Amino acid sequence: MSVRRLLGIALLLAAVCRVPSVQAAPQSMVAAAHPLAVEAGLEMLRRGGTAVDAAIAVQMVLGVVEPHASGIGGGGFLLHYDGTSRAITVYDGRETAPAGATPGMFLAPDGRPLGYREAVASGMSVGVPGLLAMLELAHREHGKLAWSDLFAPAIVAARDGFAVSPRLATWLQRMPTLRDEAAIRETFFHADGSPRERGDRIVNRALADTMGLIASRGARVLYQGPIAAEIVGRVRGHRRPGALSATDLADYKPVRREAVCGPYRVWTVCGMPPPSSGGIAILQVLGLLQPFDIQRDAPNDLRAAHLIAEASRLAFADRDRYVADPAFVDVPVAGLLSPAYLDERRKLMSPDRSMGKVGPGVPPGYVERGTSHISIVDRWGNAVSFTTTIEAPFGAQMMVRGFILNNELTDFSPRPELDGKTVANRVQPGKRPRSSMSPTFVLDRDGKLVAALGSAGGARIIGDTLQTLIGLLDWDLSAQAAVDLPRVANLNGATELEEGTPIADQADALRKLGHEVQVRRHEGGLTAIRRTGDGWEGGADPRRDGVARGE
Repeated sequence: MSVRRLLGIALLLAAVCRVPSVQAAPQSMVAAAHPLAVEAGLEMLRRGGTAVDAAIAVQMVLGVVEPHASGIGGGGFLLHYDGTSRAITVYDGRETAPAGATPGMFLAPDGRPLGYREAVASGMSVGVPGLLAMLELAHREHGKLAWSDLFAPAIVAARDGFAVSPRLATWLQRMPTLRDEAAIRETFFHADGSPRERGDRIVNRALADTMGLIASRGARVLYQGPIAAEIVGRVRGHRRPGALSATDLADYKPVRREAVCGPYRVWTVCGMPPPSSGGIAILQVLGLLQPFDIQRDAPNDLRAAHLIAEASRLAFADRDRYVADPAFVDVPVAGLLSPAYLDERRKLMSPDRSMGKVGPGVPPGYVERGTSHISIVDRWGNAVSFTTTIEAPFGAQMMVRGFILNNELTDFSPRPELDGKTVANRVQPGKRPRSSMSPTFVLDRDGKLVAALGSAGGARIIGDTLQTLIGLLDWDLSAQAAVDLPRVANLNGATELEEGTPIADQADALRKLGHEVQVRRHEGGLTAIRRTGDGWEGGADPRRDGVARGE
């Protein structure tokens, strides 16, 4: 290894606030955003459960201990890899807009988009939760343990209590208006109105009872009956009411989809298709970068940061123009990923000058018309890459029966038209809002699993997952070191550099190349698992409370 590469990795390791040792295991691995959730997943694997069994147990515990990021009131995307057949199954549990949703629902009377709090903290923002229906389908097809067993760790944590994590304590401090919701105030705040602090014990008996009902009766508990009626009543009774109905809940169906896959050097990278933009965007950026031989750069080199930012800029321009729910919009997936189209778009990239904000291309075949990530591998080589969300921290800031309702409908564009053109991601009844969630698998030439990864973080999920892939595949970093990489991102605007890390030292040099640069704090939220010989190693983002453990 070159001195330059060694220096780059040394700088990388110095960049993060804590650097966990590489977690390796011969048979199975669980990486998630909280130690209690990871332990729940490992417990299911020890009992002979599959990766899907473990993922459900992990998610249920996360809904208890990390309520600001995910839970049964939200949705998610899950990729499943079959260790025997080497087939990938995609499960779409994205929330849907109610039948009463309208294209201009997030516009004020003057035609301008509503303010953030008006839109998010409202009944209007609540989509039909898809998580439980999706997980029940995945369990029916890939689970071994009884459905009811998978809820036991979460029920114990909710009923007996859990210690407030640093991240949960931070969000409670940042969002004092959560006290306006009585159920949230009673659970997460002291009697005097002050937020519970790190290490305080929280008990959520209402959620324990809800999970007990779901464990014994199945997902339909959330979609039909008293809990469904309470969800509808809460959404419609909000001071800014939404259109969610009992029929919307009863009619919800998860969707199986085909993974979107593409080549990168000697590997195949597979991710989530629309309505997520993550899989397409990551494959576009990798395709744009491939001729630049980025593997010869160290992780924090100026050239690498510049090229990643420029390629990301092009991918986000296309994302914003073309990607939406494929049931409503003809997404030109093949065109966006075609080598000829990427070759043409690559001509806009210069090694020594930023292109600035850029418009979308015209791909072949086009015709006009608060989040968490779980990575798991089981003893049979089955794997799950599962991104789960309620959207903003604490979702719509409404609690029903102990769980938080999502605000996923704010992932739609608030404007149905822009510059005289219909916006692909506009609100429509029954539509799934575009997402950036990017659960990802990497396969070798024989279709054997090399890595499973993904991230939290809104639109920055794409860049975080992309950089981790580059760390794993181009720079041959361990799973933990790739997750730790200082972040550089571009959403077709300013180039963002993670403050307090070596990459921030490139700010002035990037400005000289024409970049508008912002040095900012980065939330992170990655987890990753990578094959090492006959075993596995895992990594979890040091910017959050997660861990990776295996056996």
